[in-house]
Amino acid sequence: MEKIAVGCDHAGFALKTELLGYLEELGYQTLDLGTHSNERVDYPDYGAAVGQAVSEGKADLGLLVCGSGIGIGMAANKISGIRAATVHDVTSAHLAREHNNANIICFGERLIGPEIARESLVAFLNAEFQGGRHAGRVQKISDLES
Repeated sequence: MEKIAVGCDHAGFALKTELLGYLEELGYQTLDLGTHSNERVDYPDYGAAVGQAVSEGKADLGLLVCGSGIGIGMAANKISGIRAATVHDVTSAHLAREHNNANIICFGERLIGPEIARESLVAFLNAEFQGGRHAGRVQKISDLES
């Protein structure tokens, strides 16, 4: 079973906490990198922490939550080897893995409800990169890092 690094800022704390428990119910190992309360913090710190954990192999995949899912994902994407995708539904979640080989899923607590977030998370975790015509495009993304 894969290990999932999880992080959030204060605006994503409630949804992160719920999804962390859900991952554990599903049998996944988790690495909770914070934040651990709804006190104000800066999302780049947690996006970077989860990005580093995935990039360094301390986790197989990552889950990030902030108010919109956008800023924390942008921070994670600054880490070499990270392809963080902000998703809003089941379709965008599985396509992020199947077409873009995303290794971190990002949610906006203010934009998605917990039920859709759970369903989307499962779709992301169960999806596999299709390669084929998508492989060259993902490689071009990786090439931008150098």
